[in-house]
Amino acid sequence: MTQLIWNGLFVGSFYALVALGYSMVYGIIKLLNFAHGDLYMLGAFAGFAILGAVGGVSSAMALPLLLAVLLATMVVTGLAGVALERIAYRPLRRAPRLSLLITAVGASFALEYGMRAMAGADPRVYPVRLGGTSLEVLGARITLQQLVLIGVAVLLMAGLNLLVTRTREGRAMRAIALDPRTSALMGIDVNAVISRAFFVGSALAGAAGVMAGAYYGKIDFMMGFLIGLKAFTAAVIGGIGNIPGTMLGGLLLGLLESFGTFWLGGEWRDVFAFGVLILFLTVRPTGLLGERVTERV
Repeated sequence: MTQLIWNGLFVGSFYALVALGYSMVYGIIKLLNFAHGDLYMLGAFAGFAILGAVGGVSSAMALPLLLAVLLATMVVTGLAGVALERIAYRPLRRAPRLSLLITAVGASFALEYGMRAMAGADPRVYPVRLGGTSLEVLGARITLQQLVLIGVAVLLMAGLNLLVTRTREGRAMRAIALDPRTSALMGIDVNAVISRAFFVGSALAGAAGVMAGAYYGKIDFMMGFLIGLKAFTAAVIGGIGNIPGTMLGGLLLGLLESFGTFWLGGEWRDVFAFGVLILFLTVRPTGLLGERVTERV
């Protein structure tokens, strides 16, 4: 039981990191950025390229190097997210939402098949794996590397929550989410704040990509498609647009998959995720912590 909980929390932390970018962008400009999962894929490949350039890595240096690569990858994917917003989304900000949604799907395909053209269609084996001696904690077998990475994920999520709730930048984001036009009249640089929101969300997705590459050991150009849908599911479970709710949704989705695959088999993993998505969209579309919004005419 403890092992299932640990496995669920570990994988759920990946989902939560990716889902936070979804939730931030939706919360601010009401855009379902379906290319967000591909920034996770881009992060995994950026980490793969940096680790490959470094060359052979001893097991003793694997974890420190992985953390350094994770930071570098966050910068790369953050800038990629800013470029995506500037090129694909900003020109259409006043267009109907359907146009933005179609653009997001097109941007997703562009990233996926752009990476396929550069890196090839075959899966790549990640240069660094999370291995080493495992410890037994309350009946669960846990490696030191797993503990460090989940600690990094928790720190990133806590840092984002502090950014949004306790800083001037976070207040600007929340003001734009409420009313972008009035925010601009009050002196807030709306375009700059939205760009920085894309940077932060994309950087978190890139960090999750590196962590997943090191955990699963294999990456490919389509890996962002499924994680993007699951991150969307996690955001819907917690309440899309709600930062603590999105974190909770990611962890709950990880736990659901862990227990579900143990009881019914691994082939049911995706069925659980998308079954829960349909259930929440039908019964409680605002999620567990989302607030019902009433539009007044």
